[in-house]
Amino acid sequence: MDKKRLHLQVYGRVQGVFFRGSTRDEARRLMLRGWVRNVADGSVEVLAEGDEEDLGQLLSWCRRGPPAADVTRLESTWQPWQGTLEPFSVCY
Repeated sequence: MDKKRLHLQVYGRVQGVFFRGSTRDEARRLMLRGWVRNVADGSVEVLAEGDEEDLGQLLSWCRRGPPAADVTRLESTWQPWQGTLEPFSVCY
């Protein structure tokens, strides 16, 4: 499998709905490395590394988010794998 890095910016009702914690749980289930954090503009930012197929599954999951979320827009950027990220965590 090809390893890649994926950067996401998720917009909509994504703060205060357990989006970060749910994203962390999904990323860990997929054995990805990286982080998720809230951004001052109300969006959520995700940076993840791992197998391209698993990153694709995380991308699909982030299009929906947890049940209380309402994702209105998602920006994604694929990048070369760098191997510098720690086990997936929530940044506070």
